[in-house]
Amino acid sequence: MSGAVPIVLAGARGHGRWHLDNIRRLRDKGIVRPAGICELTPLSEDELPEGLGSPEQSADFGALLDSTGARVAVICTPIPTHTDLALTAARKGVHLLLEKPPAPSYAEYRRMADGIAAAGVACQIGFQSLGSHAVPAIRTLMAEGAIGEITGIGAAGAWARPESYYRRAPWAGRRRLNGVDVIDGALTNPLAHAVATALALNGTVRAEDVTAVETELLRANDIESDDTSCVRVGTAQDRPVVVAATLCAEDPDEPYAVVHGDRGRITFWYKQDRVLLQRAGRGPEESEYGRTDLLENLVEHLVDGTDLLVTPEVTGAFMKVVEAIRQAPDPVRLPAGAWRLLPDEQRRVVPGIDGLVAAAADTLALYSELGAPWAAPARTNEVST
Repeated sequence: MSGAVPIVLAGARGHGRWHLDNIRRLRDKGIVRPAGICELTPLSEDELPEGLGSPEQSADFGALLDSTGARVAVICTPIPTHTDLALTAARKGVHLLLEKPPAPSYAEYRRMADGIAAAGVACQIGFQSLGSHAVPAIRTLMAEGAIGEITGIGAAGAWARPESYYRRAPWAGRRRLNGVDVIDGALTNPLAHAVATALALNGTVRAEDVTAVETELLRANDIESDDTSCVRVGTAQDRPVVVAATLCAEDPDEPYAVVHGDRGRITFWYKQDRVLLQRAGRGPEESEYGRTDLLENLVEHLVDGTDLLVTPEVTGAFMKVVEAIRQAPDPVRLPAGAWRLLPDEQRRVVPGIDGLVAAAADTLALYSELGAPWAAPARTNEVST
């Protein structure tokens, strides 16, 4: 393949704007050509980043792939549409960057992954944190025994979202819409990177690496899905992975994963590619790492055979967690006294949740085990593959 790779973006508003800017960046490097944008309503000139050019626009994804001769498609559309759009591209021989979460259920994920494999196209799943050079560096530290025997992995995400966040789209904050799975919860969408990163650090990447999932799903907002949640994942590596998250933080902060060893710990702020190594008998060591862009990695794979960083198969463990959340009882509504509204920001906060999220990642315990009065005991989902 020679010259710039023609690319189509499906879903250019919302988070898709980030992809538009990234495609423009790669266009400036001469490695992609923005060929098309698929949106139900075409983007105005004001919505197109300066320097992007005038890509063809259409609401018909398949027709747009045909008319533009696209070699790569980026899919950043509502979660329930991912599988069908990915398979449309795959059947046309178009390679893919598919946004996370790859699908709303394990069955839909398998249908997508199997269809892509049968078509013989390349697919990258958009867990950008897994492009961080910190991930292999941390794995090396773990393997070398820098913090002794690994006892588990925790992750914490204390974020905030206004009530309007759940009105941004018909599927926002929903578990199902018109009978179709959506599963737009804290752990499966906005803080999905916390789950995927913690699992990856543990080496728990394939579906068969997950042996059980305990879930505690709660909501302060008037939504169907969860906004305050935690899970504990049993793994084939015989080490627990605990992820705690909220979109109702009092003081939102950077999410992180922490590797626990019997002689120290490694903390990874995955959005910042920043790592803190703390071990017995030594002072703390902080490092910052670079990051490989996943779309750029996909193009390099097509051009010179560079290994893909995040194939569908290495998101199987993440999808087992999504499936456990999908099959769990609907999230428990927090009692009125457990949350309050910040009028200036029009968002709901759960007093004390910031500390609980951090404590869960620190102790590998669930909210109910930490004494949260509003948390029901976890429901365990045994996982079979």
